[in-house]
Amino acid sequence: MNIVITGGAGFIGTHLVEKFLEKSHNVIVVDNLLTGLKANLDNFTKSKNFSFIDLDVQNHIQIDGEVDYVLHLASAASPKAYTDNPINTLKAGSIGTINTLGLAKAKHAKYLLTSTSEVYGDPEISPQPESYWGRVNPNGVRSMYDEAKRFAEAAVSSYNRIYNIDSRIVRLFNTYGPKMKLNDGRVVTNFIVQALNGEDITIYGKGNQTRSFCYVSDTVAGIIKAMDSESNEVFNIGNPNEITILQLAETIVQLTESKSGVNYQELPDDDPTQRKPDISKAKNILDWKPDIGLEEGLNKTIGWVKANLN
Repeated sequence: MNIVITGGAGFIGTHLVEKFLEKSHNVIVVDNLLTGLKANLDNFTKSKNFSFIDLDVQNHIQIDGEVDYVLHLASAASPKAYTDNPINTLKAGSIGTINTLGLAKAKHAKYLLTSTSEVYGDPEISPQPESYWGRVNPNGVRSMYDEAKRFAEAAVSSYNRIYNIDSRIVRLFNTYGPKMKLNDGRVVTNFIVQALNGEDITIYGKGNQTRSFCYVSDTVAGIIKAMDSESNEVFNIGNPNEITILQLAETIVQLTESKSGVNYQELPDDDPTQRKPDISKAKNILDWKPDIGLEEGLNKTIGWVKANLN
């Protein structure tokens, strides 16, 4: 197949490229390298099945030949990245989504949007099912990301209803693992780097807010199952193992055998207090569930960070 992946030089995108190339598909990555890394693609450049287009998705996307799959991952995804690039984040979720849907429409291709658990905002129910509409501050400090993804979902749903685009949406919950950027402010890499350097772990608030962390191989498997399926549903893709941020810090300190303490900082505005996916729909329709436990995934990630920490 011929597969277009926007944001394919990013953390999750890179893993998807690798999986599709392993299956001998032709992969075209579209990325402006705002947050992705060209170095992430170095291992693929020798493959005759791989090509790269340096392009921002807010611009017209021209692909010659047939396209079977379009996967739209392009967006700043970490709090630091979307805070530093708010307008680009808004455009990637709005104009970029419309452009990628237009490509899928023109090519009669299947389409997948990677959305986020952030569409649920600070939820009033737990675990969060796909039917929950969320509680999001449309003017808040995270709104450029939250609302861009909510708009993107609305666009995909509208193109599905009006133009019969064969689309599906996956809402990802806190993916982590090798190839994450070490300086983009995500909690897992923050904690691992601080623990390995013997620095105090920075926790915002009291650390009693919860998250559910999904190892990248499980996330990628869920995305591919959703893409290959005949379902046009919205799916939560995440690990329902819910822990507090303080518990995460303590686990990482233990696994790294660090002597790091804890440095408590003021909680940022609109930081969600709880995050736990209801994955029953993905289990029933996609036959998907995560396989990698937290300690196993953290150990793999710690090993990768050690090898790449300068």
